[in-house]
Amino acid sequence: MSAFTSPPAAVSAAGVVNRIQAKLPDMPAAMAKIGSYLLEHPQAPLELSIMELAEKTKTSPATVTRFCRLLGYAGFVPFRVSIASDLGRSDARESWKADIGRAFGPDDSAKDVLSTLVNAHTRSLQETAAVMDLALMNKIARRIAMASHVDIYGIGGSAVMAKELQSRLYRIGINAHHWSEVHAGLTSAAIQDTNSVAIGISNTGRTEETLQMLREAGEAGALTIALSNNPGSPLADSADASIITSVHEQFLQPDDLSAKHVQLLVIDLIYLLVAQVNFAQTTSKLAASAMAVSPHRRPTRNARADAGALRNSRTTRKGEGNL
Repeated sequence: MSAFTSPPAAVSAAGVVNRIQAKLPDMPAAMAKIGSYLLEHPQAPLELSIMELAEKTKTSPATVTRFCRLLGYAGFVPFRVSIASDLGRSDARESWKADIGRAFGPDDSAKDVLSTLVNAHTRSLQETAAVMDLALMNKIARRIAMASHVDIYGIGGSAVMAKELQSRLYRIGINAHHWSEVHAGLTSAAIQDTNSVAIGISNTGRTEETLQMLREAGEAGALTIALSNNPGSPLADSADASIITSVHEQFLQPDDLSAKHVQLLVIDLIYLLVAQVNFAQTTSKLAASAMAVSPHRRPTRNARADAGALRNSRTTRKGEGNL
């Protein structure tokens, strides 16, 4: 059967518990004993044989078989399989809620998923912007602009954000480095000084390695900054300054896309504020880097057309000169 083919009606019907509850009032007394027992012990058929279930309910194996058939199953074995499937689906849904989030369902349409994503991202970005301390952000930008060395620490998903911030700052002339391996990060943190800035990125603010690296840099004299969604986290408590983002709990789980979007907003803001402080250096560095990579970029269609027109014009003038 194809993955896109509807399952047979018997399989797609209500779960075992729902079937028992629906038919229990009309069951004969012996079968009702089995039904009541299974409502209290839904996993019993997975743990007991047909003989053992009959003993537990003070009935007979034949009565258990008739009970299964009354619910729409050919016998005890298909009945057990259906219970296992029900429990598997239940466990899968709980796992989905824990790993993906309660805002999405596995059966939601693509349109519903997109709408939920847009709304959640938009709200998180707006709330992060609303609580942003811009005076603090300007101070942080000036310290980064004047720093002799900037360390950025991040583990797992936050390592991507650490690298993103480092690459942007480095391009405009900031001596920035990102660290996602704790031994290398601690080594760099230990040699910082009062002219250094250290930034720890962790959505939860409880990533032990990031906390260790940021504390080491602080003990060496660096200005320490925490970027986190948790204002009361160990990371925020140990830093000289904290930048707090907003992520809805009902959305995806911690260290996920929702966290990355608001972290990227903060990274963009830091980059642009530092660029403003070092305007002259920024423009010269960006121009130099653009020139360096320009030979490796394919020209646009308009640029190719202009180049072609220029070559034709030169050829025409050369021909006229020969006349």
